[in-house]
Amino acid sequence: MNILQSSMLYESWLGERASIQRDDLQHKYEIMTESPFIFLRGTFYRWMQQLPEKCPDVVKAPQTLAVGDLHVDNFGTWRDVEGRLVWGINDFDEACVTYCINDLIRLATSAALATEQNHLAIKVKDACQAITEGYLDAMGKGGYPFVLAEKHDKLRAMAFSDLRDSVRYWRKLCGLPVITSVPPLPMRILKESFTSEEINITVYHRVAGVGSLGRPRYTAIAEWQGGLMAREAKTLVESACNYLEKSSTANPSLYSVILKSAVRSLDPYFQIISGWIVRRLAPDCSRIDIASLPKDRDELHLMYCMGWETANIHLGDKKNAPLAFEYIRHLPYSWMISAVEKMTEDTIKDWKQWKASDWESSMIH
Repeated sequence: MNILQSSMLYESWLGERASIQRDDLQHKYEIMTESPFIFLRGTFYRWMQQLPEKCPDVVKAPQTLAVGDLHVDNFGTWRDVEGRLVWGINDFDEACVTYCINDLIRLATSAALATEQNHLAIKVKDACQAITEGYLDAMGKGGYPFVLAEKHDKLRAMAFSDLRDSVRYWRKLCGLPVITSVPPLPMRILKESFTSEEINITVYHRVAGVGSLGRPRYTAIAEWQGGLMAREAKTLVESACNYLEKSSTANPSLYSVILKSAVRSLDPYFQIISGWIVRRLAPDCSRIDIASLPKDRDELHLMYCMGWETANIHLGDKKNAPLAFEYIRHLPYSWMISAVEKMTEDTIKDWKQWKASDWESSMIH
C-alpha cells in the first residue's frame, strides 16, 4: 500500500484508542510536507511497515525492548531527584519489542535526513560507525546515564547552549491559548502533579512534537513561591507496532516498563498515571532541537553518545540485551550503511508522494 493508504488505516486504528484532536492532526500533516526529516518523525507506523520489506535481513535480528521511533531530535535534558542536569532520550511514545537493530538504523537514518536539511554535517558512514561504537561500548560496560555535572564536557557544552532563556520560555508558554474546558481526569492528574494542592492552575493548548500530534495534550501552569511551574499531561497510546500486528484488542504501552528498567537517572516528576503521560516542563527540562545546536560541536561525539544512550534503554531488557549485543557486534558497518541508505531513500520517496498528494481531503475526516 502507498503512504496515504497506510496513514488512513493508522489514523482509523488510532481513533479507536484515543480521542483525536483534528486541528492538531491537520497541523501534523501540514508540517510533514516540510521535509523528509519531519516526515520521518511523524510516520513511525510507516517505518515499521517498510523496514522488513526494504531490509529483509532485519528480521534475523533478535528482538528487544526498544524506543521504536528513535531519531536525533528525541533527546533532551531533565533534572533528576538530586537536581542534577541529565541528558538522554526523553520520549518513549512508541516503546515496543522489536528488532534490536531498529533503533540504530532509525537513529542513523534520521541523522542522514537531518544532514539533508543542513542541520548536521556528518557522513552516513561516519554516523553509522559512531552510533554503533557508542552502542557496543555501553552494552559491553553495562551503560551509565549522562549526568552533566563534572563529566561529559562536550555534551554539556552542547546541551547548555540550547537551554532556553527563562524569561522568553515562560513568556511563550504563558502566551498559548487557554483551554476553558478540561476533562475531569486530566484536570485531576495535573492538579495532583504540583507541589501544593492550594495553588491555582491555568491550562493551555500546546502543540509540540510530531509523532504524537493529534492526541489529547494539556499544559498546566501555576505560580508558586514567586516563580512559575508547568506540567504536561498527554494521552498514552500503545505503540504503532501493535497496529501492524492487526490485533483486535488494545495492548498495554511499554512506556512505563522502559522508565523502570533502563539505565537511567529519572526525572521524579515523569510519571504514567491512569493512561496519561505526565511530565514537568521547564527551560532545562525539554527536548533539544538538533537544528539549534551551536555550529562549533563535535558531531561524531554526539552520535557516539546517542548510540550509548540507546544501549542504556536496551540494557533494561535483561533477557534479550545479551543477544542484541552479540548480534550487533558481529554486523559489519557496511550492512548498517546499506540499511540506512535504503531507508533514507524510501523515506524521501514517501515524503515526495505525501507532499504531492491531496492528503487533506483523503486523511482528515
